Amino acid sequence: MKLLHTSDWHLGRSFHGTGLLDAQAQVLDVLLDTVREHRVDAVLLAGDVYDRALPPADAVRLLDRALRQIRAAGAEVVLTSGNHDSAVRLGFGGGLMEAAGVHVRADAADLARPVLLRQRHDDGARGEGEPGQTVAVYGVPFLEPRHQGQAWEVEPNHTAVMTEAVRRIREDLEARRAESASPVAGVVMAHLFAAGGHGSESERDIGEGEHVEHPGGTPEALVGTLGQVPVSVFAGLDYVALGHLHGRQRLADHVRYSGSPLPYSFSEANHRKGAWLVTVEGGAVRAVEAVDWEAGRRLAVIAGPLDALLGSAEFAHAEDRWVQATVTDDERPERALERLKTRFPHVLVFRHEPAGGRRTRERTYADALRQAPSDLALTTGFVDHVRERAASPAEAALLQDALEASRLAEVRA
Repeated sequence: MKLLHTSDWHLGRSFHGTGLLDAQAQVLDVLLDTVREHRVDAVLLAGDVYDRALPPADAVRLLDRALRQIRAAGAEVVLTSGNHDSAVRLGFGGGLMEAAGVHVRADAADLARPVLLRQRHDDGARGEGEPGQTVAVYGVPFLEPRHQGQAWEVEPNHTAVMTEAVRRIREDLEARRAESASPVAGVVMAHLFAAGGHGSESERDIGEGEHVEHPGGTPEALVGTLGQVPVSVFAGLDYVALGHLHGRQRLADHVRYSGSPLPYSFSEANHRKGAWLVTVEGGAVRAVEAVDWEAGRRLAVIAGPLDALLGSAEFAHAEDRWVQATVTDDERPERALERLKTRFPHVLVFRHEPAGGRRTRERTYADALRQAPSDLALTTGFVDHVRERAASPAEAALLQDALEASRLAEVRA
């Protein structure tokens, strides 16, 4: 039996003001090709289906199309809600969709009620494991620690809440294994920040800066404000399909992030986007393979003096990509962004960061304002203060003309 682990579709997201729906449609077409090529039995979508709780209509239509196509290709779908989703809205109609092979887990009350994927006897090409094996997929929606901790009477932090969730799952899984004459593999889907994972700039903070106790008693300090769950919480499970972090990564053989199918920040420029293809045979995970996807415009992060960015072959790869450009000249070059766009028409982020560091100001602008010897010195000083480059002679002349025109207008009034 083959499972495709994906997450963080963020349908409806924009990238620095640029809509990504077309690129998202492209990558979902590539996902569908993967389902067909590898004869995938189930697609696991571990949260952040949409980018916000109230997704735009086009994003809803895209999800509807994707789910119909995946089902038509022969794969079931299990999806959970992430911290960007509205669990109630995503879960609407879940009972009806389940009958059609789309299983939504958006309610914590259902996390110990698995989706049971059974080995197909009528199609030997779909999995070559032991006859009758079952994969029990437990979908854990994003759990808000304050609310869920109170409901379950555990500490209101991510580790305590997830530990309790997994305890309930293990209890159900062990009972099913005891009652079944055939192998049962336990797969958990969850949306969280796991300790040891590497984040990027595009993930929303889901933590409270907690300090928690590792289940084995070892204290673990959390980094920044992201509540992190120790990987040891998932011990004994066959596979854990995580969502939330946008880089595909392995935390343990059985605990992995698929990452987002598209880059959603320039910190992901070097990510290999795709999914994990998980093969289950005889009630155990036998292989986990990376599947790479290419869709949408790629990203490039470039930096250097403006003349080098415009003339060097080193940066030719960025000419057709979305670009974050950092100009390192000591002074901000004139018309820097406009000139960059002649070579890199898809610049989305422009920065000026002098290689030698920014100038140390000898006095504040308020001091300069009080000490300006003339109106022209005041205006040219403002230009210098804001853009960190002195006004050129032509600019100074233009400002002088404007000041003269203003004085003349006052006299006429």
